[in-house]
Amino acid sequence: MRSASEDLSTRARIRDAAVALFGRDGFGTTTVRAIAAAADVSPGLVLHHFGSKDGLRQACDRYVVEEFVGRKDEMTRDATSAIARWLADVDRFHPLIDYLARMLSSGTTAADELFDALLTGTSRMLDEQIAAGIMREPEDRDILALYLTLHGLAPLVMRRQVTRGLGLDQLSEEGIRRSTIPILDLYTHGLYSDDRMLVAAREALTRTSGPRSDKGENDPNQDPDPPRPRRS
Repeated sequence: MRSASEDLSTRARIRDAAVALFGRDGFGTTTVRAIAAAADVSPGLVLHHFGSKDGLRQACDRYVVEEFVGRKDEMTRDATSAIARWLADVDRFHPLIDYLARMLSSGTTAADELFDALLTGTSRMLDEQIAAGIMREPEDRDILALYLTLHGLAPLVMRRQVTRGLGLDQLSEEGIRRSTIPILDLYTHGLYSDDRMLVAAREALTRTSGPRSDKGENDPNQDPDPPRPRRS
């Protein structure tokens, strides 16, 4: 009989093979037989551990969520050490990143839960770093948290286009080293050299915030003219 540790090792090997193949080829085109071959087990053993291909996918979803949510929490605690570990472990994360990219665009409940968890983590990071004086108070914390989360996920979901634009894989060690400082420079110093664009946007939004009264002269629904004073 197999020991519990052997079963756990086999289960993890099957899961890792499934993550790599689902991420590379997609869920629909990846077969249980292909996963079994990649994990060096029989198709029957895959079904023994996970029940079905869909059960295996759910296990992969949970694993990827735990990996990435955990890493995001790590980033809020010790960013320098976390970045160094990511740079030293890029190859290991490639299959997870490919899987995550497909997962986020799949429209599944697991994808929604992952995005919600990442957004919650980003919001918590903002609260902590604003309280610590590391970040300034933004105009709207919720909007900033949302767009920071989207910005962080864009290189994963649009990895092909980012690679084409950059001329190398951003998730390679060279790509991470090239992009890390410019992105942090943008976050640290901003983009514009003064606040003219911000002031103009505020003025424009202020002017258009009330009801319009610029209807045509013959429009029956136009705003009535104010009453004229009577002549004595």
